[in-house]
Amino acid sequence: MGENISNEMKMSIKEFKIDLLKNGDDPGALIPLLQSAQDSYGYVPEKVINYISEFAGLPAAEIYGVVTFYSQFRLKPLGKYIVKVCEGTACHVNGAKTIVDMLLNELGIGVGETSDDGMFSLLSVACLGCCSLAPVMMINEETFGSLTSDKVRKVLKKYRQK
Repeated sequence: MGENISNEMKMSIKEFKIDLLKNGDDPGALIPLLQSAQDSYGYVPEKVINYISEFAGLPAAEIYGVVTFYSQFRLKPLGKYIVKVCEGTACHVNGAKTIVDMLLNELGIGVGETSDDGMFSLLSVACLGCCSLAPVMMINEETFGSLTSDKVRKVLKKYRQK
């Protein structure tokens, strides 16, 4: 991590290190330690896996096995803009598949991936709770409903220009 680390992130990293010192030798604390690392860094970096390995006395391969088994953990950071596309029932029957296909094509990434430039991450979710606006997507905290391919293109263009 470079010099551009925010004070908030520095505090999170400090909290992770405290968690590691408190629980590092407890094999049952692996998942809470990984959660703390992800909260601190936004993902679980390789250096953190190595730290946990040293403190907990667990092989790094075993820790990687846990990280890759549970979908809550990420080995890469999310993009600046997190696109969540709803694939719940209401969205599904109103064309969510078309929206997902369109996003895959426009962003050039698969679901669960982040663009090479670090701008966008694409996630599929079961429900965004906006069924009356189906199909729906969110970018970070902003919701977009009654989507069409044209609307999605316009929204992405707006975010690319930010």
